[in-house]
Amino acid sequence: MVMKTPSICSILFAFFVLFSCSWTVSSHGHDDFLQCLSLQSKDHTSISNIFYTPENSSYSSILNFSVQNLRFASETTPKPLVIITPVNESQIQPVIYCAKENGMQIRVRSGGHDLEGLSYTSEEPFVILDLVNLREINIDVEKKTAWVQAGARLGELYYRIAEKSRTLGFPGGVCPTVGAGGHISGGGYGTLIRKYGLAADNVIDARIIDVNGRILDRKSMGEDLFWAIRGGGGASFGVILAWKLQLVDVPEKVTVFTISRTVEQDATNIVHRWQYIAHKFDEDLVIIVYIRRVNSSQDGKRTIQATFQSLFLGGVDRLLPLMQQSFPELGLQREDCTEMSWIESALYIYGLPVGPLDVLLNRTQANIRYLKVKADYVQKPISKNGLEGIWKRFFEEEAEDAQLLFFPYGGRMDEISESAIPFPHRAGNLYKINYAVYWDEEEESERYLNWSRRLYSYMAPYVSKFPRAAYINYRDLDIGVNNKGNTSYAQASIWGLKYFKNNFNKLVHVKTKVDPTNFFRNEQSIPILYSKWTKNGK
Repeated sequence: MVMKTPSICSILFAFFVLFSCSWTVSSHGHDDFLQCLSLQSKDHTSISNIFYTPENSSYSSILNFSVQNLRFASETTPKPLVIITPVNESQIQPVIYCAKENGMQIRVRSGGHDLEGLSYTSEEPFVILDLVNLREINIDVEKKTAWVQAGARLGELYYRIAEKSRTLGFPGGVCPTVGAGGHISGGGYGTLIRKYGLAADNVIDARIIDVNGRILDRKSMGEDLFWAIRGGGGASFGVILAWKLQLVDVPEKVTVFTISRTVEQDATNIVHRWQYIAHKFDEDLVIIVYIRRVNSSQDGKRTIQATFQSLFLGGVDRLLPLMQQSFPELGLQREDCTEMSWIESALYIYGLPVGPLDVLLNRTQANIRYLKVKADYVQKPISKNGLEGIWKRFFEEEAEDAQLLFFPYGGRMDEISESAIPFPHRAGNLYKINYAVYWDEEEESERYLNWSRRLYSYMAPYVSKFPRAAYINYRDLDIGVNNKGNTSYAQASIWGLKYFKNNFNKLVHVKTKVDPTNFFRNEQSIPILYSKWTKNGK
């Protein structure tokens, strides 16, 4: 990348006036990076306002603003040498250039929801490129499209859509504080999945900065790279700047319900039945199942509860006959149902009060805790005995704040080819399982992590095999990691085939072409095909 550089003497003088009083450089490479950044930046005053060092009073608050998992907020968690919060795209190019020149890694953070903290931690010297200020959203109601910058949260996207139209939506995730950049690059799913597929299935253009600092759109990046970033994890290929989304039609009124049943209320049989029919429902209907331990009606007793939560794209008068015909075991009644707008259902499904929509603009979530998540795909219904084995493990002490989520597939997901984008988990999958366990004390982490691993091990006979599939947005380093430095294809395929199946091979070829020195890398980034390293790739 060729960058224009004004007088070196004048730039360095301005740079050191700005920073020498606030920061003692910790290493020679660190010093070189900052000098490079100053030299390569066209507007030196503005660049001084968007990066933070450990000696800056705002450093900790900027670092922790988007940390969503206390496992990666401890004193021993590796910290970035610099945090950069660009306010325009041109401020990103010098960061890439200078990190390459000085052998530093970049971690790109849009919302901070990477479940293994890879968007803001690294074992190598690194800087965080925090896209928190790149959050512009432009809605075109007539064309039913939206451009959304990578740092925008999903709640902001839904809010801006609703400002313009109550009959348009987008099939993204349920959590409103998730960043659009990472969510969509890993696939992204929500309650519209059976009607419209994944978030990444509804991307029609994108903007990305590649390893050479070029800003590319779909036409200039080419179809292979455009394919790769829609479900293959954008962090392996460059810095995602923005997505152009195809918005989808939703009715003026949708219907929601939530019904809970304990094992004493026949939950085991109802969940067992749900497995056979949830993927066959009308594509306008999704019924999610949450499994957790709760207090029993009997004093001092605990029990297992299955909660069935639903979104139906239509009115209650159409929903009730469908449920009576396809799932009478649940016993749905009219009084269980509530009609509302689609945007109000976004509040309801996440557990927010159905009221003013501006709560969707909140960029942080309350009550951040320690968290471990895993995922599985189910292709044959789990037996009742198998389900009861799950219930048994939920009576263990560590499961006090654990939860399983069963999310049904079918509908549109069965119609899209598994090679259409890198996300391969399509026809043949009945539902996806999300395992989550929460806790509050750092010293207890290993105990809760081990409980999660024991449950995951128990589930092996009941889930997909060869490979046992996983979901990149529920990143899990237990299933395999890259070596530091140059990872071989064989090493990376241990986890890569679980996330991407046969699409992994094509992702490796695209990666090798667009980032041949493997600059954009982390513990689970797509590898390159060969071991030819240069100074810039180290």
